[in-house]
Amino acid sequence: MKLTSFVQDRQLTVLLRGEIDHHSAREIMHTLADKIDQYLPLRCILDFEEVRFMDSSGIAVVLSALRRMNTLQGKLILQNIPPQPYKVLCTAGVEKIATIKEECTQ
Repeated sequence: MKLTSFVQDRQLTVLLRGEIDHHSAREIMHTLADKIDQYLPLRCILDFEEVRFMDSSGIAVVLSALRRMNTLQGKLILQNIPPQPYKVLCTAGVEKIATIKEECTQ
C-alpha cells in the first residue's frame, strides 16, 4: 500500500493505492494520523480510486481518520471508491458516519 497526499486551503487529500488489509492498515493509520496532526485540516479526503482490495482493516483506517478529524471538528470525505471496497464500507455502515462523495463505476 502506498499513499500520496497534498494540502491546499486546509484540505488534506490522501490518494490511497494498492491493498488495505491487516498487513498495511497499521502503517496507513499512523501515516494518516501524522498528516492530520501536522496539517490540522478542516477537510480530509480519502481517495480510494486506486485501491484494488480492502478487507475489514480498511474500516479501522476510516474510523481512525474519522476520530482524528472529529477532534479537529473537521470533516472526513471518502471518494472514488471501487465496488469491492465500497461493499466492505457499506456492509459496516460507514456511509452513516462519514461522507461518501462518489463511487467508482469500474
